[in-house]
Amino acid sequence: MKSHPLYGIALAGIGTLVLTPDALLMRLSQMDGLQMTAWRGLLMGTVMIGLWAFLSRDRGADLRHLVSGSGLAIVGCQFFNSLLFSLAIAMAPVAVVLFGLATVPVCAAVLAWLILGEPTRRATWLAIAAVMCGILIAVLGGEGEHVRLNWRALIGAVFGLGVAIVLATNFVVMRSRPQLPILLVIGCGAFLAGLFGLAVTGPSQMANGQIWAMVVTGTVVLPLSFFLMSSASRYTHASNVSLLLLLETVLGPLWVWLGVGEAPTPTMLLGGAIVVTSLALYILLSERTRRRKPA
Repeated sequence: MKSHPLYGIALAGIGTLVLTPDALLMRLSQMDGLQMTAWRGLLMGTVMIGLWAFLSRDRGADLRHLVSGSGLAIVGCQFFNSLLFSLAIAMAPVAVVLFGLATVPVCAAVLAWLILGEPTRRATWLAIAAVMCGILIAVLGGEGEHVRLNWRALIGAVFGLGVAIVLATNFVVMRSRPQLPILLVIGCGAFLAGLFGLAVTGPSQMANGQIWAMVVTGTVVLPLSFFLMSSASRYTHASNVSLLLLLETVLGPLWVWLGVGEAPTPTMLLGGAIVVTSLALYILLSERTRRRKPA
């Protein structure tokens, strides 16, 4: 079954679908950004480190990889991923945050050029220009006859882009260091982010809000989706995983709208359509180019 060409695509699709209600659960928790960082990081980190301890075949080698430069880089990426995403969702419209986050494929291409020396095609720069235009449109108010800058949306877009950059760095480093233990390094980064959020929030404030929502996302949604998507990259090309990840950009705001009534403005929808369409075309054209190259 694992040799079937659709196996990796199925893993990535299921992982992405599991991830799509994450933003809704964060809204339902009624917590601030650092409190969500604490709950999500501590729970996700505990589950992933526990899975590593159970599944690892060479814990000593895994721990040596953890304290290597590449291992610490992944830990740092996951730390800022957990922190920035929670702050963004707490402060800004979900749709705009996910539009910024969707730029992972083009960020990864640019970072691969800077870090690994991989050539960057003209299509990458065109996709970046189109995506930036879409995000700019999304952060404009556009209510009634007035078009004005929506500062909350701008913060969300900047933080979403920050998450995209650290995730892209994560993917580039993982590609160059396949021996890194994914569960351990990501789990440690998440757990450290959780400790930071706990230290700032304080134990006495951790019970505020709807804890059940954080328990669901921290113990089920995040560990399961990250595990499935990480596993998918071993059975299908990265472009397929990136394309399926766009489902979160489309479905995430929909669940938030249905769950708590936070509807994107028409301007956000227009900007989001430009972002998703540009990225989908970029990923599909990149895959076509890859297939035409001789092995």
